[in-house]
Amino acid sequence: MARKKMCPSGIGGQAVLEGVMMKNKESCAIAVRKADGEIDVEITEYHGIIHGSLPTRIPFIRGIFNFIDSFILGMRAINHSTEFYEEEDSKDTGFDRFMNRLFGDKAEKVMSAFTMILSFVLAIGLFIVLPYYASRILEGHIQSSWLLALVEGIVRLVIFLLYIIIITLMKDIRRLYMYHGAEHKCINCIEHGRALTVNNVKRSSRLHRRCGTSFLLFVMIISIILFMFIQVESPVLRLLLRLALIPVIAGISYEAIRLAGRSENIFVKIISAPGLALQFLTTKEPDDSMIEVAIKSVEGVFDWRAFIQENFEDDKSQD
Repeated sequence: MARKKMCPSGIGGQAVLEGVMMKNKESCAIAVRKADGEIDVEITEYHGIIHGSLPTRIPFIRGIFNFIDSFILGMRAINHSTEFYEEEDSKDTGFDRFMNRLFGDKAEKVMSAFTMILSFVLAIGLFIVLPYYASRILEGHIQSSWLLALVEGIVRLVIFLLYIIIITLMKDIRRLYMYHGAEHKCINCIEHGRALTVNNVKRSSRLHRRCGTSFLLFVMIISIILFMFIQVESPVLRLLLRLALIPVIAGISYEAIRLAGRSENIFVKIISAPGLALQFLTTKEPDDSMIEVAIKSVEGVFDWRAFIQENFEDDKSQD
C-alpha cells in the first residue's frame, strides 16, 4: 500500500506564555519553559461544559460548545503559564486583599471568570458593535441594506487585520507567535508521518488548516453572509440579531474548519487558502528550544509513535 501523504491526528493546541498547550480528546498538557530553563509539563483532563451529552455530537450545534470549551481551556492554559513568570517579590494589592476577603480560596477562580467574561465582551464590542455603528455612518449614502451589510463586513475584516498586525509589533506577542509556529509544526510533523524530533519538526510547515486563526477568518466571512439577510427596520433589533447569531456563526465556522483539517479536496484547499495566508502573520518560525517545549506538550497527551505505525507504512517515516 502506498504511503499516505497526510493523516489527521485529531490533536490541537494553543501557544501560551513561553509554552504550548496540547489537547487530545479529554487530555490536556501544558508545557512551559521556566525561567531556569527547565520544562514544566502539567497534564490534566478537561471534559467540557456538557461532557457526553447529545449536543456535542450534532453537527453545527457541537461547534457552539466546542467554541466555549476552547475559550475556557485556553484562558486556563494562559493563566497557568503566567504563574511561572510572576515576580517573586510581588506584593498583594488592596484589590487582591479585598478579593481574598470577599471570595476566600475562590478569589483566583472568580478573577479568571471575570477576565474571560471581560475578554468576550471586549471582543463583541470591537468586532460586532463597532463595525455595525461604523457602517451606519454611510447609511444616508447607501440605500441597499445588502451593500451596507457588506461594508460592515469589510470594516470588521479591516479591524481584525489591523488588530493582528498591531499586536504583532509587541515583543511578547512575537514570542507567542513563535510558540504558535512550534505547535503547528509539531502537528504537521506527525500528521505527515515523520518522527517527532527537533530536526523533523523544523522542516515541517508552520501553517495548519485547523488553526484558530483560520477559524476566526471563517467567522468573519460567514458573518458577512448571514448579516446580509437581516432585513429589519429597527437599528437596535438589527444589532441584537447580530449578537444572537454569534452561536450560529460559531457552529458553521467549526464545521468548516473541521472539514478543512480532514479533507484534501481542491474546493476545501481553496476556501482554506485565506486562513493559511493569514497564519503568516500569527505564526513565526520557532527556535529549537521552543520546538522542544512543543514536543513535550504533544508527548504528554499523544502517542505519536503508535499513530505513525498505524497510519503510515513507509519505514522512512521514522527518519
